[in-house]
Amino acid sequence: MKLLIKQRVFSWTDTYDVYDEEGNTKYFVKAEFLALGHQIHVYDRYDNEVGMVKQKLLTFLPAFDIEISGSPFGRIQKEFTFFKPRYELDYNGWRCEGDFMAWNYDVYSGCSAVVHISKELLHWGDTYVIDILNPQDEIMALMLAIAIDAANCTQND
Repeated sequence: MKLLIKQRVFSWTDTYDVYDEEGNTKYFVKAEFLALGHQIHVYDRYDNEVGMVKQKLLTFLPAFDIEISGSPFGRIQKEFTFFKPRYELDYNGWRCEGDFMAWNYDVYSGCSAVVHISKELLHWGDTYVIDILNPQDEIMALMLAIAIDAANCTQND
């Protein structure tokens, strides 16, 4: 199954719409910039919060805690590398590696790929496609993709 994340270009804060393969709106993502870092909230189509990504402060490289349905679920921290982006994950037993340009990410559980995240080029605003092997991993994959984007944006600011 696939999800498409599209950034709303003319918005005061980082906001995204998330669509399913048929083009139906599934989720809405809205970022808050606070004095203590930023938080990103994910809502379903009925305005129920399904998850949140919170920036960890006082870290050398960007780090974020991920909550799903109001409960702590894991953490992602960008690792120091020269060529390919890597992330230290404490998240569902997964590991993640990016390509040289930081446009494509593969997420593994053990030796098996479970999620592929790719950035589409030539769009207004950021656009990502999340290809999820198991539909039960939909929320976990979406939250991870949002956290990766936040880690990349935080480091580039």
